Amino acid sequence: MKTYLTIIKYLQTITLSLGVVLLIVLPSILTLAPDLIETSLLFAVAHTTLFLVMAIRPLADLLPQFRFIRPLVILRKGVGVLSASIVVSFIISKLIMDAGGYFENFFSLSYWSVISLAFFAHSADVAAVILLVTSNNLSKKILGANWKRVQKLAYVYFYASGIYVFGMFGDTLVLSYMVAVTVLTTLAYFSNKQRDLLKTA
Repeated sequence: MKTYLTIIKYLQTITLSLGVVLLIVLPSILTLAPDLIETSLLFAVAHTTLFLVMAIRPLADLLPQFRFIRPLVILRKGVGVLSASIVVSFIISKLIMDAGGYFENFFSLSYWSVISLAFFAHSADVAAVILLVTSNNLSKKILGANWKRVQKLAYVYFYASGIYVFGMFGDTLVLSYMVAVTVLTTLAYFSNKQRDLLKTA
């Protein structure tokens, strides 16, 4: 188990580092040479890593007998940063190309249209930015007890982006991610409640 935990810590460092590198390099590539990047692949990575972030904790709560699952919760930070870095990189590239136009659109009603599902896409963007900015020990120290509340925005990021992608592009894989996380989270909630009741009985 000690070796396993060491491997997980290394993976955490790797995913965090990769997220930072992407945040530094990707916006410039998207701005100057967008043809070099397959955007659909980037978004697939962002959604898959986000799915892992959302699924790990409820899975660990549901299967406490499998001791190897619980330590994987440690990876949520690094994997989450990796996912958010991809999304935020697209936002930064838009700011590089036309910051004035971006903010002008941002404060327009059409930018937040529910009918076109733009509301969900941009809600996910905002949530990703906040999560990325607060994914560090300094923010945790400053926010204190509120830090955990801020991290609940992961649900906004996950479901809002999923609704947009499925609604606009009919991506059934993303739909399956949402269904799986919803089922796992619901089952874990009731499982934890039952466990708490047994402890107090």
